[in-house]
Amino acid sequence: MTHLPAEVQSRTFALRGPHIALDALLKATGLAASGGHAKWLIQAGEVQVDGGVQTRRSAKLRPGQEVRVAGHQLLITAAVPGPAGPAVEEASA
Repeated sequence: MTHLPAEVQSRTFALRGPHIALDALLKATGLAASGGHAKWLIQAGEVQVDGGVQTRRSAKLRPGQEVRVAGHQLLITAAVPGPAGPAVEEASA
């Protein structure tokens, strides 16, 4: 795991299926208040996927990918058996 500056909050996001669209991820994690907000963040170049700016809101994210936006880092993980719904957890530093 990469060492992150103190101001970056790192979390994991467990998929329920094989992938999730970038805009849906931002909404599901609460990093965007709405679909319109997610669209704005992405089109404004505020979102990075695997270290590069991503401007396609429908970009499919898969396990192992990393998303950064507004001081937050999300690590995408494979689906885990258990209750339905996405799982977002704080990563240990």
